[in-house]
Amino acid sequence: MIGILIMLVSMVFVLSVVVTVHELGHFWAARACGVAIDRFSIGFGPALFSWRDKSGVEWRIASIPLGGYVRFAGDENAASVPDQNDLEAMKREIAQREGAEAVKKYFHFKPVWQRAIIAAAGPMANFVLAILVFAVMLVVIGDLKSQVIVDRVEAGSAAAAAGFKPADVIVRMDGRKVESYRDVQSYVGLRAKLPIAFTVQRAQQSVELTAVPTLVEQKDEIAGRMKVGRLGVALSGRAYLEKSSPWMAVPKATMQVWDMLKTIGFYLGRLVTGQMPADQISGIIGIGHTAGAVTKASVENAPNVKTLVVRAVASQMLLIASLSVSIGFMNLLPIPVLDGGHLLLYAYEAVFRRPLRADFQAAGFRAGLALILGFMLFAAWNDLNRYDVFKFIGGLFT
Repeated sequence: MIGILIMLVSMVFVLSVVVTVHELGHFWAARACGVAIDRFSIGFGPALFSWRDKSGVEWRIASIPLGGYVRFAGDENAASVPDQNDLEAMKREIAQREGAEAVKKYFHFKPVWQRAIIAAAGPMANFVLAILVFAVMLVVIGDLKSQVIVDRVEAGSAAAAAGFKPADVIVRMDGRKVESYRDVQSYVGLRAKLPIAFTVQRAQQSVELTAVPTLVEQKDEIAGRMKVGRLGVALSGRAYLEKSSPWMAVPKATMQVWDMLKTIGFYLGRLVTGQMPADQISGIIGIGHTAGAVTKASVENAPNVKTLVVRAVASQMLLIASLSVSIGFMNLLPIPVLDGGHLLLYAYEAVFRRPLRADFQAAGFRAGLALILGFMLFAAWNDLNRYDVFKFIGGLFT
């Protein structure tokens, strides 16, 4: 029960921060463009309490603490982009009710480039959040560094076939500098059945090796059962934390986020083309389990309360940054309902000088919603299988 409670609290906190910052991105961009805003809600469902600021925006704390939303004035169309007839009717109604000048403050009558900025601001806020978190961590805690030395090569493994030998120092992978054993694990893990060019230092000589990691299933306390690429080596090397200066932390953190985006895109591409099994897709259950497991692992055996708090805060911040990058990326996909879908509609409007027809928008919205819901159900099924929930339930009746 304690583990489940830790998981739920951690998941709610992490998701709430990431989604709220995403919505704040839309909110700040809309305000900068002079858009009238009705409400900003932290959470969903009935309001626990609310208040209005000087500009008339209702700020609400809702009863379901899983994210939030921003609602623009007049934003009643499900696809958020009415067609030309809807726009004309809406314009007349606003002009009669509030006067002709009031039309300019409504989202749908802003220039298409401003609407595109507002749509993109949510994912951008997620990326900025991740950069700031990583930058603070680099300054306060530091980045993991180590020399990566091959201790042992498994017989019959991909590493043995490539010619790896004990005492080899891995320097580069596909031209990328290796700075810790974590770099090797993450890079190899995503490249099962793909050749990787390694540069190793062997007895004062630089040796080029090419290995093709095998796809294996392994069980992890945090990630559950996962299929990953495996090289077949045991690595060692003295690890240490290298702190960054404040003026170098932001550029380093930006590159870290950019590398994460490239990794997500690469992995998604392999999934779509069938090079990686689709059962690796994870969803809300996986997020919750990961959040709980990371939090629990970070605070176990803490020698004192101060250390426990520092570890807990650091683990939550890293989870927030990682999830923020993923949510920002996913929201930019050109799928109706998501921000990327809105950007696609705005691109159409910019090219053809008119919004897409309302019936086409509605059809796209329904298809996008069905796709997202189907994806969520599929991911949930994967999570239940990955964490052996069905095996556990089956064991209760045997």
